[in-house]
Amino acid sequence: MSYIDVLILRQLAQGPAHGYELRKQVEAGTGYVLHNNSLYPALRRMEEAGAVVKTAQAQEKRPPRHVYEITEAGRELLHDLLAELPPESAGDEAEFLCRVAHFDLLAPGERLAVLDAREKAVEARMAHLRSLDEGARDDRWGSLVTREMIRRGESEREWLRELRARAGEGA
Repeated sequence: MSYIDVLILRQLAQGPAHGYELRKQVEAGTGYVLHNNSLYPALRRMEEAGAVVKTAQAQEKRPPRHVYEITEAGRELLHDLLAELPPESAGDEAEFLCRVAHFDLLAPGERLAVLDAREKAVEARMAHLRSLDEGARDDRWGSLVTREMIRRGESEREWLRELRARAGEGA
């Protein structure tokens, strides 16, 4: 499961919705454009996992539309997805930012664990970039790009320190 699942479950935690409505709510709340080819497979997976239930809602002169509602298992899944940032996902900016955007749903210790995972991923990326920079001294443009990526990494490290200072605040 991914940040797309988090966005869907978080929206459903605020109330039931049909697919189109869900897409529009996610986009309005996050700016992320959720396409049908990612929305409906995710809803199907979540339904199979017992995280959401689907009911048919009758419409006049139209086929019934499906309304999705989060279950208690879905609420637990949402929390677990937010609280865990596995190493293979910690380097993915969207995965990390999605969790930070929902830090209000996590306890301070869970927030710190997410930040720890991201910091490790950033440190690993920075070490790799520094080794690339050392080997790319003859490649003027490549070196400029590598140094810019290092600068951005340093900036993120500073932001992570700020987040860490705030992460201990009550949920």
